[in-house]
Amino acid sequence: MSTATLTIDLSALTANWSALAAMGRAEAGAVVKADAYGLGAARVGRALAKAGARTFFVAVTEEGVALRQALGDGPVIYILSGHMAGDADMLSDMDLTPILNSLDQMIRHLEALPGHPFGLQLDTGMNRLGMEPSEWAAVRDIALAQGPQIIISHLACAEDRDEAMNTDQLSLFRQMTAGLDCPLSLANTGGIVLDRAYHFDVTRPGIGMYGGRTFPQAQPVVTLDMPVIQCRDVAPGEAVGYSRAWIAERPSRIATLSAGYADGILRCLGNRAAVWAEDTPCPIVGRISMDLIGVDITDLGHDPKSVALLGPHQGIDVVGDAAGTIGYEILTSLGARYTRRYLGG
Repeated sequence: MSTATLTIDLSALTANWSALAAMGRAEAGAVVKADAYGLGAARVGRALAKAGARTFFVAVTEEGVALRQALGDGPVIYILSGHMAGDADMLSDMDLTPILNSLDQMIRHLEALPGHPFGLQLDTGMNRLGMEPSEWAAVRDIALAQGPQIIISHLACAEDRDEAMNTDQLSLFRQMTAGLDCPLSLANTGGIVLDRAYHFDVTRPGIGMYGGRTFPQAQPVVTLDMPVIQCRDVAPGEAVGYSRAWIAERPSRIATLSAGYADGILRCLGNRAAVWAEDTPCPIVGRISMDLIGVDITDLGHDPKSVALLGPHQGIDVVGDAAGTIGYEILTSLGARYTRRYLGG
């Protein structure tokens, strides 16, 4: 191979979705925003629909348009950012359902698209999107008279089982939706794993489908293989890469890989992370360049044809830890130059 190859196991992804769906009594939706966390919303969406998903969540209307074109008629596609200015034609033409986050969005939607389906988001403490309790109290009767398709909120700390904010948000969500005859949704992946009390009517599996540690039983979904362009011997005291950021302390064998930060491999991983050649970890040495990465293959004992940054030995969260970030950013940073290979689905 001449370019790095990103392999996406759709069978593993849909198995993860099915496992999360089986954990509760609720319908399992699927969060495919940010181009399915960087893995391709069209291919991922079709695989999930084939596996039984009928409800999808994306961030913005343009993402919803692309997903509708991939899925065709039938599945419900919710827009989490709501009804933004200029969205009316796309929402109507592509049968997309905005999740309204404020009184302003509600007015915009009801004036532009009377009778068009919508959902609502309530803010239960995250202070990001949704109607706060006072705003909800003021518009509740008007909103409910229009028949929302779903009412959601979002957990801020679901990955921390012992965080008191989880139960606080659950209690407030129950108070704000008490007595309503409308589908409710609170649980993201963390909420699904946390407890069935958070499941309500629709859950929203996200990072767990893609192999994130929030769902410990998740099967690995992505493998990122990078070809070796050249190998060279480096003597003690010699440097590798820009600004002499790594200096050999022993006779070393260095492989240069065809990938870099232009491919979404975070520059901060230089001197902090490793790639894998078969079953051997090989440290990344020096600064990651735009198109090239140096790795120390001395302990491998031979020159490999390719190495893996992501795969069975090292998932997105391990790389995220090395970068001082999270697996979400590792996935959504993946670039467009990779040769993409899909398995299953």
